[in-house]
Amino acid sequence: MRGFKPGISTNGCLGAYLRAATRKRRRRAVDPRESRTPPEGAIVVNDRVHIPASALTVTTARSSGPGGQNVNKVESKVDVRVDLAAIVGLDDGAQARLLASVRTRLDAEGKLRVTSQRTRDQLKNLADAHDKIRALVAAALIAPKPRKPTRPSRGAVERRLDEKKRAGERKRSRAGRGDD
Repeated sequence: MRGFKPGISTNGCLGAYLRAATRKRRRRAVDPRESRTPPEGAIVVNDRVHIPASALTVTTARSSGPGGQNVNKVESKVDVRVDLAAIVGLDDGAQARLLASVRTRLDAEGKLRVTSQRTRDQLKNLADAHDKIRALVAAALIAPKPRKPTRPSRGAVERRLDEKKRAGERKRSRAGRGDD
């Protein structure tokens, strides 16, 4: 076995991997504006819509409800405010649907306010608030189906009118009895 190296075979997968790894590769210059990856701390809704961390304002407060002494000293409630104008990748129709669906949750500055105090952990509540925001924006991305105006068929109209005539005849026949 001349030229044998343990663990490396020239015809196996590992050998092909090592040969490919040692080749020089050209790297393409990437424009940062074209970068598909959202910045750190952003809320990713889908592959083209995300909310940058700069559009989020996070405040914490003491949570209400049971929890003993812990509830009086730990700020686990999370309040997140989102600048809706800063959402990246939202088209005009989705923006209008989002504004219409969350108008009761807007503060005086026009920012969306989402709170979470579901758990006793601040980070879990922050993740829950991010999930709520993600769900609201994702729901606004779905365009409603346009209504197709429908007309009843001629037979359906005739059946309805015949039934109305029969009901009227029935009532008229009852009125003339005069059982006193």
